[in-house]
Amino acid sequence: MKATQHFRLLAISKHLASCLQMGSWSKRTEALLFRFVIFPKFSFLESSQEWEPEATAPAWFGLSLPSPATAGVRRAGRLILAANRDEFYHRPSRAADFWGNNNEVLSGLDMEEGKEGGTWLGINTRGKLAALTNYLQPRLDRDARGRGELVAQFLTSDVDSLSYLKKVSAEGHLYNGFNLIAADLSTEKGDVICYYGNRGEREPVVLAPGTYGLSNALLETPWRKLCFGKRLFLEAVERGQALPKDALAAQLLDMLNNEEAQLPDPAIEDQGREYVQPILSKYAAVCVRCPDYGTRTNTVILVDADGHVTFTERSMLGTDPSCWETSTHEFRLQS
Repeated sequence: MKATQHFRLLAISKHLASCLQMGSWSKRTEALLFRFVIFPKFSFLESSQEWEPEATAPAWFGLSLPSPATAGVRRAGRLILAANRDEFYHRPSRAADFWGNNNEVLSGLDMEEGKEGGTWLGINTRGKLAALTNYLQPRLDRDARGRGELVAQFLTSDVDSLSYLKKVSAEGHLYNGFNLIAADLSTEKGDVICYYGNRGEREPVVLAPGTYGLSNALLETPWRKLCFGKRLFLEAVERGQALPKDALAAQLLDMLNNEEAQLPDPAIEDQGREYVQPILSKYAAVCVRCPDYGTRTNTVILVDADGHVTFTERSMLGTDPSCWETSTHEFRLQS
C-alpha cells in the first residue's frame, strides 16, 4: 500500500555560503534493542586538497531494536530506523520502491551512469535489511569498487548477515572507507544485526541489544553531531511509544531535518585533518542545506513485533529543496 503526499518547505536562504565555492566537487543509509544513528559522510579528492562529498550512503541513520523484555515492545515495535541521504541535487536516482519485476526488494536506487542499481539503504520481504555509510578519509582511491553494490548484493542474496559481512571483510581493502550494517529479521527465529567497517576491526561483529550511533567514523565514535542526533532520536522514540505509527514516523522525519551545526568538533577535525576545515560549519548538522548539495532523502523504517513493516520516505522533488514528496510502503515479513 502506498500513500503519497506533496508538501512545501521554506526555501533555503540564498545567503548560505555556496557549496560550490569550496572547490571542484564531484559526485560521489535491526530485531533486538537497537537505536542506531548515521550522519553526513565525507570523502576527499585524491589529487588535491579540495573537499569532495560522497553521498551514496545515508548521511544520518538511526535504528532502535527493543529487546523482548522492554516495556511497550509490542506497541513500539522491534525495529525503528531513521536515515538521511545527502547528495548533489542533480545526481539521478529513483525514490524508494519495489524493484521492477522483483516485488521482494524495496529501496531507492542510484541512477548515475556507471553506478546504476547501487543503493544506500534497503529492506526485502524476507527480512534482510542493509545500510551503508562512507568513512571520512582525506584521500579517495578513484579505482576502488563502488560501495553501493554492497547493500544491493546482500538484499538479493540468500547468505545470512554475518556470513555476508565476513565475505565483505575479506575484500574490504578493495573499497574506499565504509561502514555496513546487515540484518536478518525473522519473527520466527529472532533477529540478528551485524556491523563491519573496513577502517576498523578485521572481523564483523554481531550487535547486542542496545542503542548505537554510526556516522562517517566507526560505530559509536562520539562525534558531536552523532551524540546530538542520537539524543534527538531517543527523545522522538520515547515520545512515540504511545503514538500511532504514522505519528512516530512524523516525529522522526522532523528530527531528521534539524539543521543545527554541532561545533566545535575536534574528533571530526582529527579524522578529516585540514581537508575538512572548509566545510565544518555546513556539514556538522543532521540535515545538510546548501544550494546544490544537501539532504535529499529522509527514511523511516518501523518493524513491529508481528513483522509488519512500514517504510516511509520523504524525498526532494527534482532539484528544488523547497518541494518534497512523502510515500509509505507497508508489507509483512515472510520470515
